[in-house]
Amino acid sequence: MAKKQKIGELLVSRGIITEHVLKQALAEQKIVNQKLGEILVERGWAKAYQINEAIASQMETELVSIADYVIESEILSLVGEDQARKFKAMPLFKHEDVLTVAMTDPNDVFALDQLQRKSGYKIKPMLATEADISWAIEHYYKTSGSVEDVIAAINQEDLEKGDRSQEANILKLVNLLISKAVHDKASDIHIEPEEKTVNVRYRIDGILRKRYVLPKFIQSAVSSRIKILSDLDVSEKRLPQDGRIRMNIEAKQIDFRVSICPMIYGENVVLRILDKSGLVLGLDSLGFQKRELDLFKKLLLSPYGILLVTGPTGSGKTTTLYSGLQILNKEDVNVMTVEDPVEFQFHRMRQVQMKPAIGLTFASALRSFLRQDPDIIMVGEIRDLETAQISVQAALTGHLVLSTLHTNDSSSAFTRLIDMGIESFLVSSSILGVLAQRLVRVVCGKCRKEYKPSQEILESLELNPDEYKDAKFYKGQGCKNCNGTGYKGRVGIYELLQNSKSIQDLILKRASSSQIRKVACQEGLVTLRQAAINKLLAGETTVEEVLRVTQEINV
Repeated sequence: MAKKQKIGELLVSRGIITEHVLKQALAEQKIVNQKLGEILVERGWAKAYQINEAIASQMETELVSIADYVIESEILSLVGEDQARKFKAMPLFKHEDVLTVAMTDPNDVFALDQLQRKSGYKIKPMLATEADISWAIEHYYKTSGSVEDVIAAINQEDLEKGDRSQEANILKLVNLLISKAVHDKASDIHIEPEEKTVNVRYRIDGILRKRYVLPKFIQSAVSSRIKILSDLDVSEKRLPQDGRIRMNIEAKQIDFRVSICPMIYGENVVLRILDKSGLVLGLDSLGFQKRELDLFKKLLLSPYGILLVTGPTGSGKTTTLYSGLQILNKEDVNVMTVEDPVEFQFHRMRQVQMKPAIGLTFASALRSFLRQDPDIIMVGEIRDLETAQISVQAALTGHLVLSTLHTNDSSSAFTRLIDMGIESFLVSSSILGVLAQRLVRVVCGKCRKEYKPSQEILESLELNPDEYKDAKFYKGQGCKNCNGTGYKGRVGIYELLQNSKSIQDLILKRASSSQIRKVACQEGLVTLRQAAINKLLAGETTVEEVLRVTQEINV
């Protein structure tokens, strides 16, 4: 019988990792006592799906997504919740005398034997991730698994008396609101007090969606529970507070950034979800067009200078910077970052969390960095003159500096720095390039249909209807896969302006951003509007998204 390849060998044979990386991971495994796949994913050497596919291949089984199945109560009755938790298994469906079960370890002979004995069916195992199975158990086995059921069980009079069972219901409600947001891949949870109710909205793919309406009488209890979780002052209801929560959800450790702000109808609570497992790193997977991707990689490999990424909050700037740092983060360089907050932690990078209350600001951290022998510095954001000055100083003394700036487009970054107080000759000589970006929603692949937009719509995008009469345009119809929205996921659009000789001359003359933009376009700059239209013509997004995301920033 042929000997099965080990996971590491399988990944090497597939070209996912090198022999050198495998040796490094195995050496580290002896020290940290962690699974090889977990080490590879944490270090950015492999993707989680690549590990899972390799495991499925090694076990000669199929990798399944439990979310693709609707599991009937009759099937659930064949495997009890205790067994499901013990063996990390989830029954999916039966056919004749065979019960198909998703498991984290389809080769667990003892588990297979026990499941067969208890269910009375032959077991066909399939591989699923631990996160998938953990979610399915919570979703299907918990009788109190719906927010509506928990709300119905809360009695106002008993809650005000401090009844323990009611307090337990509040705890369960908060956990459900959070876990469902994580499962829906939301980036933020908004708990918003109104005069007579409390709305709960999730931001999914950049758009806020109303999910639940809570009764007004539980508002204070929900806020207090979140304050307790984030180690905030429960009695303080007059001033804003910020905190953090770390929870294990769907077999993943997830951080939440909490912001509480008093409003006229009570405390408004926003939780930013920082799920490292959902972070898609790698410049090749972010949506860059070839020209911008090649140029951005070239600029990243510059020995010194400043590379800026601009755009509003939630436009994917941090993901782009982290992806760039993944390329640069080698054994032979010292990478240091100062962030507010440190959203994700990475191997080998020296990361500092900004704490203004004790004097640890972007500027003070940067001053310290320059005495720490760095090669590459990442500054979360250039917000003030002092941070800008030290960043320029670092760039001119032989360091590569990556940072973000809040401007609408790439050309405005130069004038913003000059307006801050940086001399034009320093801006001209230190900036390598500016990447402006946005995120557009992607048409759902399972319900998209071709359609013809009106002539007026095409003209609003400056597309000649005659020239594009044969182009294919798509729109999602709405289905279970996309929660009826017609969109599933987002992709980046990018405008990359390289600081050429002609641009430098304009900066020295303190030219306006529109003048800089005009020359950049003559040199081949692809604007955000053009980048969005390219995604539209490729069938990835819709006309509505192009207009929504780029209408106010197109010049």
